[in-house]
Amino acid sequence: MSVLVVTGTGTEIGKTVVTAAVATAALAQGRSVAVLKPAQTGVGPDEPGDVAEVVRLAGPVTGAELARFPEPLAPNTAARRAGRAPVRPHEIAEAARELAATHDLVLVEGAGGLLVRLDDEGSTLADAARLLDAPVLLVTQPGLGTLNVTELSAEALRARGLSCAGVVLGSWPAEPDLAMRCNLADLPVVAGLPLLGAVPEGAGALSPEEFRSAAPLWLAPRLDGVWNAAAFTASVAAPAPVAG
Repeated sequence: MSVLVVTGTGTEIGKTVVTAAVATAALAQGRSVAVLKPAQTGVGPDEPGDVAEVVRLAGPVTGAELARFPEPLAPNTAARRAGRAPVRPHEIAEAARELAATHDLVLVEGAGGLLVRLDDEGSTLADAARLLDAPVLLVTQPGLGTLNVTELSAEALRARGLSCAGVVLGSWPAEPDLAMRCNLADLPVVAGLPLLGAVPEGAGALSPEEFRSAAPLWLAPRLDGVWNAAAFTASVAAPAPVAG
């Protein structure tokens, strides 16, 4: 995968930390990595954005942004309110291709969920993925409600003829509840996609050294890690129901 598009089932579910983990694991394998954030919202001109966080955690990656809008809104709304031109899918594809010419892996991190609008015409990150013919990595949350939104996102990808590499849990807690433990087994079934990792809750607060040492342990071999979905699921399996 020279280009991998990272999206999610919503906002604030750990996409940036997952992107940093994927970048870290690739770097550990000796691969050169670039991270592209097409539309950064909710961050001022001189404030660090998601790309800066990936660089802080992962280390020597090339970071790039196409646009930055100050209000924490969907990219099309934020661009319109800022009186600026929105980011278009072809611009994302062109920037990713340029980075791919000089890097082994380019990670394109979207804003919010898969179908968050980039412009008033309804363009989305899915359109950029189609132009790139790039697989999509879907980040989701582990708790109650995730089965529905993950399945909907997977169906949207398939309906658009896009390939999905798999699903990563963006914030796995130290003490998962019953729904979370059940969801581990149910997510691959309802989404029709493999589980490719589980990033611990609070991983973004680790020191860069701790993060870089641990990141491959959170990701499956397809993402340059050593995480095993079957073993992880078995280790936190929900107890059998009590007969009534």
